[in-house]
Amino acid sequence: MTFTDFETVVELRRYTLKPGRRDELIELFEREFIEPQEAAGAHLFGLFRSRAAPDEFVWLRGFRSMEARKAALEEFYFGPVWRRFRDAANATMIDSDDVLLLRPVRRGLASSPPGAGVYVTVSAPSSPPEPAFAAFETEPSPNTFPQLPVRADGPFSVWFSREPGGLELSPTSRSLLR
Repeated sequence: MTFTDFETVVELRRYTLKPGRRDELIELFEREFIEPQEAAGAHLFGLFRSRAAPDEFVWLRGFRSMEARKAALEEFYFGPVWRRFRDAANATMIDSDDVLLLRPVRRGLASSPPGAGVYVTVSAPSSPPEPAFAAFETEPSPNTFPQLPVRADGPFSVWFSREPGGLELSPTSRSLLR
């Protein structure tokens, strides 16, 4: 198994938070939510602050398949850790429904090229530019875990690059993608 096994199904999650609460959510997230989600079968590629929006938290979670996604989300969200900390997490959020469910066009989240800067671009369907180290398109399968909505206003193309363009992401201390 390699980490790229988890690029079969990827969620790009963008949360709008209450003013001044982003660092509070990141601290809680990094302390309580990473290991239990990974133990359940998810892989958290990246946790980011948006440079353009001081109250936005962006993160990437991958799965081996849609079936594995359903099982991992059920285990985590119906389990004791989420039950214990969900009220604290939800208290920081205005909106957590800006979620794109994606499938790979070009894998590379787990083996990004060296360099500084991570940029994500979300666009109408198109081919990713050459500098993109990972590229995705909207996953057409139905959402197998409807308790967590995903956007249905696509389709979209999403790519990640080291070159400026799109949304600039600043990795948190525990982000694997840096």
